[in-house]
Amino acid sequence: MGNDVICVDNNIEKIENLNKGILPIYEPGLKPMIVRNTEENRLIFTTDIGLAVRKSSIIFIAVGTPPDEDGSADLKHVLAVASEIAKHMDGFRIVVNKSTVPVGTADIVREQIKKNTEHEVNIVSNPEFLKEGSAIDDFMKPDRVVIGTDSDEVAETMKELYSPFVRTNNPVLVMSNRSAEMTKYVANSLLATRISFMNEIANMCDTVGADVHDIRIGIGSDRRIGSSFLFPGAGFGGSCFPKDIRALQKTAIENGVELRVLKAVTDVNRDQKKLLVRKVTDHFGNDLKGLKIGVWGISFKPNTDDIREAPALTVIKGLLERGAEIAAYDPQAMKNASGILGDSVRYASSVYDAVIGADALVLVTEWTEFREPDFPRMAEIMRQPVVFDGRNVFNPVKLRQLGFTYFGVGRNV
Repeated sequence: MGNDVICVDNNIEKIENLNKGILPIYEPGLKPMIVRNTEENRLIFTTDIGLAVRKSSIIFIAVGTPPDEDGSADLKHVLAVASEIAKHMDGFRIVVNKSTVPVGTADIVREQIKKNTEHEVNIVSNPEFLKEGSAIDDFMKPDRVVIGTDSDEVAETMKELYSPFVRTNNPVLVMSNRSAEMTKYVANSLLATRISFMNEIANMCDTVGADVHDIRIGIGSDRRIGSSFLFPGAGFGGSCFPKDIRALQKTAIENGVELRVLKAVTDVNRDQKKLLVRKVTDHFGNDLKGLKIGVWGISFKPNTDDIREAPALTVIKGLLERGAEIAAYDPQAMKNASGILGDSVRYASSVYDAVIGADALVLVTEWTEFREPDFPRMAEIMRQPVVFDGRNVFNPVKLRQLGFTYFGVGRNV
């Protein structure tokens, strides 16, 4: 939007790579955006935090908040950056917590900065609501922008910063720091709750003979419910939902509150990640020795190479433990997966390479290129035409007409 942006990291290799146009993550559309703005001198990557602090009026803290052993968010990186910012301040600054942080973190960051500088600071809580795989579009066209601050003047500055992104009158919501911090956790927890609820309903459909696809459409047509996040499957993963649920539960416990629904959400998701393994063993038996299984999708969701808490890892490990030979394919995540799975699986060169001689296909992540494969070709190259569709991507009737044995999640058609 024409702003000058300085990105800082203490990882020298990462900064050098970014300056060469080499990205540490995959996100559609991100590389050309970085290259374009770098070439036009609006975007700078550096390890010099002093330079960034001196030249910037608004400073975003966007470091990781990994879960601690007790499930709480680890704030050591946030506080370390806050201290460094304070040491280089030469006047008033707006410091924005963009990292996902527990309720009360703005107060902690404010105190940390005041310990290291005499200059005035205002701490803004500005949670992000970006989905991996569509983060750029989410940022450019936000449903809402949440700004937590106690200053009307700072609120106006933040509104000005975000004004190009809300020209269609999507709301900019100004509230207290604590409410803004809480909003992020509640949003992710509610979305995760919808997923786990639908997974339980899908599992019940398998038992009673109903079709969860029809049910999803039936309830999603209700404007009070809506159609988003009602797709059952093999469970959710990633860096946000599991971590944020645990952090919110930990905060609740510290304040004498029990969030019973969220405990159930976590329990359901843990079991749901094992669902595809159960379906495979129900069909083939618990001993899978001698069976070759192709797995499509390793990343926790499409359009990312992120495999953190990915359901596919649980599926692959469960199948390996029972003796199966695995050929896995993912458009982006195989390099990251090899760091965890090593040579215990064969990394296929294509969707079809993964199912050559296979006794079954297990689809775990719904990448677009998996949606309309050449099923007749697959029937010819597979040893047994059996499909376990962990995301209900395929048409069960069509596959059965082509001679496939099909298993979905709550699909009874």
